[in-house]
Amino acid sequence: MRILKQILIYLFWIGISFVSTFGYLWMYFGPEPDASQGFLDFVGLMIYRTIIVELVPILGTIIAVSFILTDIFYLKKKLKNNIKGILIRFLMIILLTLFVGLIHYILEKVIDII
Repeated sequence: MRILKQILIYLFWIGISFVSTFGYLWMYFGPEPDASQGFLDFVGLMIYRTIIVELVPILGTIIAVSFILTDIFYLKKKLKNNIKGILIRFLMIILLTLFVGLIHYILEKVIDII
């Protein structure tokens, strides 16, 4: 039962990491374009949605795996009986999202690898 509880807790944090990744990409690309003007606007909307559908799972998985490894090897020991553990874990996901977002931005815009 303890293992099932831990798996469910990590599934919750994985969901939070995917939501934070979607928020990062929404800030990066802006809101969804309006497709009511014509064919080119519709094509732009499809490209936007395709980018979101492809990038959210990739970046979300990177953030989730980084968070789980950090939680297993570092945070569990430090936050054993701490009431603020959930807040600290949430802030850790936000920091990981910012870090992965910064690396994504550097690789895409500065170095031009992606």
